[in-house]
Amino acid sequence: MDTDLMAANGKKVKALEIFAYALQYFKEQALKELSDQAGSEFENSDVRWVITVPAIWKQPAKQFMRQAAYQAGLVSPENSEQLLIALEPEAASIYCRKLRLHQMIELSSKAAVNGYSGSDTVGAGFAQAKEHIRRNRQSRTFLVENVIGEIWSELEEGDKYVVVDSGGGTVDLTVHQIRLPEGHLKELYKATGGPYGSLGVDYEFEKLLCKIFGEDFIEQFKIKRPAAWVDLMIAFESRKRAAAPDRTNPLNITLPFSFIDYYKKFRGHSVEHALRKSNVDFVKWSSQGMLRMSPDAMNALFKPTIDSIIEHLRDLFQKPEVSTVKFLFLVGGFAEAPLLQQAVQAAFGDKCRIIIPQDVGLTILKGAVLFGLDPAVIKVRRSPLTYGVGVLNRYVEGKHPPEKLLVKDGTRWCTDVFDKFISADQSVALGELVKRSYTPAKPSQLVIVINIYSSEHDNVSFITDPGVKKCGTLRLDLTGTSSTAVPARREIQTLMQFGDTEIKATAIDIATSKSVKVGIDFLNY
Repeated sequence: MDTDLMAANGKKVKALEIFAYALQYFKEQALKELSDQAGSEFENSDVRWVITVPAIWKQPAKQFMRQAAYQAGLVSPENSEQLLIALEPEAASIYCRKLRLHQMIELSSKAAVNGYSGSDTVGAGFAQAKEHIRRNRQSRTFLVENVIGEIWSELEEGDKYVVVDSGGGTVDLTVHQIRLPEGHLKELYKATGGPYGSLGVDYEFEKLLCKIFGEDFIEQFKIKRPAAWVDLMIAFESRKRAAAPDRTNPLNITLPFSFIDYYKKFRGHSVEHALRKSNVDFVKWSSQGMLRMSPDAMNALFKPTIDSIIEHLRDLFQKPEVSTVKFLFLVGGFAEAPLLQQAVQAAFGDKCRIIIPQDVGLTILKGAVLFGLDPAVIKVRRSPLTYGVGVLNRYVEGKHPPEKLLVKDGTRWCTDVFDKFISADQSVALGELVKRSYTPAKPSQLVIVINIYSSEHDNVSFITDPGVKKCGTLRLDLTGTSSTAVPARREIQTLMQFGDTEIKATAIDIATSKSVKVGIDFLNY
């Protein structure tokens, strides 16, 4: 909650504020747009908001996103169900299943159909591919709708597919399996991924600039001319989108005037001189005031990021759960990059069929809308961690280690026992509940705080085991639940739900059947 973000000029701002500002801006834009279209004021209370997050995010990050939404006025904590948190590859997966034949482009490595080989299709751009699909509606190479209209006739009960969601910051991999008749999804393997988004390409470009103009200059330029730096990165973004495996002509990147001007002041010689002097021979200066990059130079900027993605996918394909995958869906903004498409096709085209939705950059957004309309479409998820609490059990000689023995009022207890709610990688159905009963130590106690622990391993015996860390708290508020006569022994039953995108908890006082206020917190503990 107290994470600071640092701007280029060294000023610090709370991350939560930045997130809240961004969400508030989107909220105002969306409501204004809806009101304009409807011709009348659109109330925020009429909206269900869905925020998408990477599947590899842990609970605290999801809770942080929710706090930011509360601060932005998107929803209030009292109406928390007005906001759904959706996982990005799940949203993509939901959308991909709704696609019709003509909305998909298959990077097929099979024999050429009507004179097009798969790699031509990728390189030649989507227009040609669309035309190709239009003419080949009958062809078996492309997926055909079946009667249900949503699940393709090619996907059968039990079929598995991988969703590779590559965005700006991260790449997320999720494996799903179809369950008929309704076509619900089941997550087969816990989400994996890492920081291999397209930002890595921008970072390589920045390193290249440092190599040519000097790191000292680039650092100063960012601080002194932040708007011009943003302009330069926007100019790079548009050229980055023009990169393709078979491109032969150079890519020109306009340098903002203030870059040229500030460099001369800073160094005492021109940008042109710097380029001539630097030993980077694949970047030249053009007379129109542009950096001219050879296609190879541009492709080299993509290489480290794409290599990381391919390597991560290779690891995933080694897993037994993933061995018989039928399809790979490539989605997300970075999936628009022909270089990434070609690399994935070259590495995995012989293992499964690789499919890219046409509007690949909007796949997640559209899937999130479908998820908001029917959040129950994902029926089974995998828990990424083992969760549990620390409890006291009766001490058993020979079974429990002597250092865990605690004698209290003549009774021998074993301390620090890890009471497991759910195991890492265990599949959990939506709405599946984990029940536990807790008794206050003293009848007069008004608050029970229970620490929640997590571990990446599934065979955990004690909360002191290596790799077990405290990750949150469960707080039961017993004020106002007891009637005047407090029973000698109260029992509070807690119900926890792990199958949703967020972990939720409710609790009931067994004696009075009244619900107990419960908070589950992964941020402030």
